Amino acid sequence: MNILLVRVSSMGDVLHNMPIVADIKRHFPDANVDWVVEEGYVSLVRLNPMVRKILPWGLRRWRKSLGKKETRAEISAFFRDLRAVEYDYVFDTQGLLKTGILMGAARGKHKIGMANGTEGSGYEGLSRIFHSRSIPIERRTHAVARGRVIVAEALGFRADTPADFGLPEIPASEPRPEWMGEAPYAVFFHGTARDAKKWAAASWIELGRALAPMPVLLPWGSLKEKAEAEALAAAIPNARVLPKLPMADAVMLARRAALAVGVDTGLTHIAAAFSRPVVEIYTDSPRWKTEGNWSPRIVNLGDAGSPPGVAEVLAAAKSLL
Repeated sequence: MNILLVRVSSMGDVLHNMPIVADIKRHFPDANVDWVVEEGYVSLVRLNPMVRKILPWGLRRWRKSLGKKETRAEISAFFRDLRAVEYDYVFDTQGLLKTGILMGAARGKHKIGMANGTEGSGYEGLSRIFHSRSIPIERRTHAVARGRVIVAEALGFRADTPADFGLPEIPASEPRPEWMGEAPYAVFFHGTARDAKKWAAASWIELGRALAPMPVLLPWGSLKEKAEAEALAAAIPNARVLPKLPMADAVMLARRAALAVGVDTGLTHIAAAFSRPVVEIYTDSPRWKTEGNWSPRIVNLGDAGSPPGVAEVLAAAKSLL
């Protein structure tokens, strides 16, 4: 059986789609699972050895140069690759018009998607025109469970086991990059695109001081986040601002952390997917939607409109160390 998953973005959502692969392989060991994903997240999906083939979708880059012959040739090559295999099932677990179009372009006997969105999702109902079957889901369905429910319903099994992200253990021989250092470290995933989801800088500083002398590594993804990281590092003993990390290195940062503390953002969820000791902090987004609920090494604190205090986060962090 050949199966294609269409989940192109974003980082956290791509990650939350991964347990689908283990579910399929558990019930159909000989199934081939391919995946269409934005090219920026290819290195993340590549970590899952159960994915046979990754089809990189370069829309963000392509639309900046649609007039160029090279870009048009690259787009044509992508769609040839997309249509090279006739799939038994094509699953769109994102529910956007653009992912529906990708589903429509693929060759598939059964094209399955969501009949409705979950609470607060960016679901676009027009995507249903590309479905051969639309499966309804509960409005309050966890981000990990959403895709699992759709695939399980279509393929005739129950997705009732703990989420398995299919991510490998760290090889003992894997070298540590210079920026990581050799000592066990805490990483603070303090940055996120939406300011309302952030935790107060004063709280990060108080937490970092309480964890001293443990090294605290501070990643960033934009110049604004870099400035925020520098301000935190100036006030936290043994804290270091990291260089700008490519996706593969950011994943390595998460998977090797002795402790990860982070707001509701992709890298926090990556650390949780690797079942590292993680404290997830919710301030402005609903906890039920993305909380790590598959490992006792993940502690979820706060909720929309109710951020946790430093004492609560510190107690959780110490319980995990």
